[in-house]
Amino acid sequence: MNKFPLPQQQPLEPPLFLPQIADGEDKSSPFKNRIRKNYRHLRKWAKRTHTDCFRIYDRDIKEYPVAIDFYANYFLVHYFSYNHETDEIPAELVQEVESAITSIFQANADSIFARTRIRRKMTEQYEKIAEEKEFLYVHEYGVKFKVNLHDYLDTGLFLDHRETRQFIAKQASNKRVLNLFAYTSSFSVHAAIQGASYTKSVDLSNTYTAWSKDNFALNNLSLKNNEIVRADCLKFLDDEIRSGTKYDIIIIDPPTLSRSKKMDQLFDIQQDYIFLLQRSCKLLSKEGVIFFSTNSRKFSFDESLFPSCSIQEITKKTIPLDFHNQKIHRAWQIKSGKQLDEI
Repeated sequence: MNKFPLPQQQPLEPPLFLPQIADGEDKSSPFKNRIRKNYRHLRKWAKRTHTDCFRIYDRDIKEYPVAIDFYANYFLVHYFSYNHETDEIPAELVQEVESAITSIFQANADSIFARTRIRRKMTEQYEKIAEEKEFLYVHEYGVKFKVNLHDYLDTGLFLDHRETRQFIAKQASNKRVLNLFAYTSSFSVHAAIQGASYTKSVDLSNTYTAWSKDNFALNNLSLKNNEIVRADCLKFLDDEIRSGTKYDIIIIDPPTLSRSKKMDQLFDIQQDYIFLLQRSCKLLSKEGVIFFSTNSRKFSFDESLFPSCSIQEITKKTIPLDFHNQKIHRAWQIKSGKQLDEI
């Protein structure tokens, strides 16, 4: 039996799950005080933007190396190990975090989920860790998405790219959009909601292409003009170039490292971004633009390799207010030709 309330048919305007928190609690804990302060500020923004998934604590205090994400009345806690080499998290830290969440939000312990974040092989990024197959629906700027807090290291929606999705979607009206390494196609769904004339989302995973279809269906978006393709993005680009297809917006947000049984070789962003961008430029319409991002801390962008392109880093415009770690990702806008319009 699912823990999550999943109605068979979604109402047109489902309610937001944004609990109130009471005043008058013991204020002696700096950890609890920070969570309260963050949430009260974010709740006002969340109501205004019709969003009920966001980060309420982001390693703000050194002694509490955790991040807490809120998903429609459920909580996902990321524990960061002290030495980056072990899964061992102090039991007293877990107890204090769970106590803080249950007392501040009057939450049930069953509504709290956890991940341990240590320095893993990057190829584990999307690996399955359970088989619960339980999902819930959340809202991001009024757009609905299906997420899973049980089964994968990631939930199906990268919260740190919320503003990136908004930034790109606002430019997508009447545009043809290609989304590479689409994952669950959240970029494409936002673009379609904002009036993109056509979107194509490409990912190698059967699981995530099926998930993408669900996300479009949740928002009453037809797949007729929102194509979902299961393919290796590196091979897909050459096939698409040969077809003569052009796009006004191309979104490239790949993993740092990835190896799949369906791929011929290891994907490494530092090596393969050159191929990705050079091939993608050949798919751009005359006024087209590429939005490229990575969460690799070590990534180095050699702009001299793209002499015919205008490149501008837009990272600061894409970091959400709830993410205090300004290095959570980096993002660039790339246009063919020397002139880059002011953003």
